[in-house]
Amino acid sequence: MRIVYHLGAHCTDDERLIRCLWKNRASLGQQGIVVPGPTRYRALLRDTAITLKGRPASRDTQALVLDQIMDEDRADRLILSWDNFLSYPQWVIRDRRLYPAAGERIRAFTQIFPEIEAEFHLSIRNMSSFLPALFSKQRGKPYEEFIGTADPRLLSWSRMVEEIRTLNPEAPLTIWCDEDTPLIWPDVLQTVSGHAPDTILTETDELLASLMPPEGLARLNAYLASNPPASVVQRRRIVSAFLDKFALPDEIETEIEMPGWDEALIAELDESYRRDIARIRSMEGVTFLSA
Repeated sequence: MRIVYHLGAHCTDDERLIRCLWKNRASLGQQGIVVPGPTRYRALLRDTAITLKGRPASRDTQALVLDQIMDEDRADRLILSWDNFLSYPQWVIRDRRLYPAAGERIRAFTQIFPEIEAEFHLSIRNMSSFLPALFSKQRGKPYEEFIGTADPRLLSWSRMVEEIRTLNPEAPLTIWCDEDTPLIWPDVLQTVSGHAPDTILTETDELLASLMPPEGLARLNAYLASNPPASVVQRRRIVSAFLDKFALPDEIETEIEMPGWDEALIAELDESYRRDIARIRSMEGVTFLSA
């Protein structure tokens, strides 16, 4: 068995991935892919990791935890998704760093099942939109307290990924940009679940439905049905063309309002993001999904 950890990050997925896989759990289950309900494992894994304090769990503990997570006797892949695997939102920025405890937390969770292979999946997002979205989740916390002494230009996804890889070197990590997700959504679902390429998943339109009006989505689906894409690349081009024509402006072009930010800072964040992506692409043990 292999345990698949979908790590978020915050303000990228909004639970869409696990909702879609959960709705398709019956067909995925026929392929040995188990998708338990999140309420069965999130608090359980958190409490177990705290109790273990970084130590590997015994076989009895592993069996007990698995018995509470899944009803099946066996599985080829067990899908676990939680953006708080990396951190709770209020602690994402600490000590002038992004997710400074991510590597240690992931190591602690995987120690619950030290004898089972693991793999990680993560979506990242440009700081120019990620930080405003994360700030909006802070329940009234002032910006100065939210950002602390951190410089937004120096917050780095690549540093976080390096730390996860250092503490979990045997587990492969797949990463994609949240901005590309609408174009590569079928690839993301297939990569995380590991289902056979010819598997037909249902109710996969939630993301696109949030980006375009119903008539635009209906026309896209009608076009795809009558003109099946010959390749993944062709499908991405079709979706991109329909988004160009039908996308809801408020969903695609968000206005950035953060205290003390100006256009020059946003431009620097955009450039830092491009450099971060280039570094991550070159890392050993990392697969990068591109649009």
